[in-house]
Amino acid sequence: DGMNVLFIVVDDLRPVLGCYGDKLVKSPNIDQLASQSIVFNNAYAQQAVCAPSRVSFLTGRRPDTTRLYDFYSYWRVHAGNYSTMPQYFKENGYVTLSVGKVFHPGVSSNYSDDYPYSWSIPPFHPSTEKYENDKTCKGKDGKLYANLVCPVDVTEMPGGTLPDIQSTEEAIRLLNVMKTNKQKFFLAVGYHKPHIPLRYPQEFLKLYPLENITLAPDPWVPEKLPSVAYNPWTDIRQRDDVEALNVSFPYGPLPDDFQRQIRQSYYAAVSYLDMQVGLLLNALDDVGLSNSTIVVFTADHGWSLGEHGEWAKYSNFDVATRVPLMFYVPGMTTSSVSQGERVFPYLNPFSHVLGLVPQGRSEKVVELVSLFSTLAELAGLQVPPVCPETSFHVALCTEGASIVRYFNASEEKVEEEKDGYDDTYRCFNEEPVAFSQYPRPADTPQWNSDKPKLKDIRIMGYSMRTIDYRYTVWVQFNPNNFSANFEDVHAGELYMVETDPNQDYNIYNNTSHG
Repeated sequence: DGMNVLFIVVDDLRPVLGCYGDKLVKSPNIDQLASQSIVFNNAYAQQAVCAPSRVSFLTGRRPDTTRLYDFYSYWRVHAGNYSTMPQYFKENGYVTLSVGKVFHPGVSSNYSDDYPYSWSIPPFHPSTEKYENDKTCKGKDGKLYANLVCPVDVTEMPGGTLPDIQSTEEAIRLLNVMKTNKQKFFLAVGYHKPHIPLRYPQEFLKLYPLENITLAPDPWVPEKLPSVAYNPWTDIRQRDDVEALNVSFPYGPLPDDFQRQIRQSYYAAVSYLDMQVGLLLNALDDVGLSNSTIVVFTADHGWSLGEHGEWAKYSNFDVATRVPLMFYVPGMTTSSVSQGERVFPYLNPFSHVLGLVPQGRSEKVVELVSLFSTLAELAGLQVPPVCPETSFHVALCTEGASIVRYFNASEEKVEEEKDGYDDTYRCFNEEPVAFSQYPRPADTPQWNSDKPKLKDIRIMGYSMRTIDYRYTVWVQFNPNNFSANFEDVHAGELYMVETDPNQDYNIYNNTSHG
């Protein structure tokens, strides 16, 4: 009880990490965290785009309850005055702090990252964030471009730094302040990479020689993929280097060599991120708080790297919805740590190849909407009640049940719990399901298919992922009253995980699975 919380959320990070079995990536610091944590192998976001996903997991409500499917509304005005996870910690005596991208900035968090509701002091944003989309990438001709693939010399960047480096420095400063003031804290740190542009210190490229980089296992658009399900990756088409390739809209494949370069730079950006996480966790050791701080590491959604002929997020596939999720809880996921013992010594990604395995691993299917109740339970706070079916009027409740009950349950033990009920009378042995959804403006790919504004949404793809399958129906949606009509199904998808792990063979129309 009374532990601090360090909540690390990464933009657009799919689980390409050593601790998730990726053989190519160098992620020694995140792997070291995993080696002391419970790692969830099947964790999913509720919508594969930044603002809706973040508002969902920070309020503990699904997108149909926050009514945010785009970037253009603030839930407290537009849906209901919902308490957030940091707000709840703040009301329970914690100093709550936000560094980097935690809430999505802009109208969806009231242009203030929901300050002062959620945070004790105004959130910190790196001063160099504003150069993120400027022409800072050197082309072969020596000129500067706004490219997708953008390894840089940090000393030549505006301010001589990059946003995530600044966020790490500020988070470390705040850890020292909290230590000095002996204040109980909830510190959220939001890292921006590997979000596009893939702009990172160029030395990370040498970890990934291009000849070691393969294409996606399924770089083609699947034959039976409904056109409504496809996301045409409009955002990357607008970068200078992609635009110059002049690929046809919406399906035109990127040239193979450029696909490899994107994948190479995504991996390099992940190793750059790993270094930041390593420095941050090392600082937690330095201030002597590793034995009294819960550490959560996750992402807002994944990112396609050429699978199904798709790039970016904006879909219901696992590559877009699946996220890393791990919890380090001193004394629970590891034996208790003695004061001053180092748990997270910094590991240099250029020299450490560790091959550390997670302390515990759960195959249970879980959702980010469960973060609020899970963290409340881990910190010894009262777990917010389960929301009634309609909860627009309820300030404090959650639509995601706590997943703490999965922490010690090794897969065998679960069998004995067949008759167990939790306090909401839901059977434990109900098969866990993760729900995601994605809006579309039309049945075929349009320029606004990836990010339709609310008024333009005509179809909602509701998707459920169990351990065995992913099932999606694309149904008629009315944005004026937020209603989905499941009688009007525009298309469907069904993928069996065991025989089709990459979700390439849609068997929705096979009568054998009626």
